Amino acid sequence: MEPDIKTKRIYEPALPEDGVRVLVDRVWPRGMTKAKAAADLWLQDAAPTIHLHKWFKHDPSKWREFKSRYFDELSQRSHALTILIDEAERGRLTLLFSSRNPKHNQAVALKEYLLSRSKF
Repeated sequence: MEPDIKTKRIYEPALPEDGVRVLVDRVWPRGMTKAKAAADLWLQDAAPTIHLHKWFKHDPSKWREFKSRYFDELSQRSHALTILIDEAERGRLTLLFSSRNPKHNQAVALKEYLLSRSKF
């Protein structure tokens, strides 16, 4: 059975059906309080490096190359990935992001990475 992993913008309201909510941004989202974010975990190590994030700038034309570089980074972060996989095995996991672009962001790429490497 494939894990139940969703992505959601952190500025959207938290809902019970979100399951475990994990923020995967390197910096805390502007204007967001911890209470309003309702994140169960902030996993900065699951986010792309600042250098990669600045290069990408959520440009759809760089999406394929961004994912390749980001996946290379993720392959060196076994601790963060173990945490995410463990949470996904327990139930729904929602990866939170702050980007305005719902299709081209690290949470979407991270979900793809987790699903492609899962042993579920």
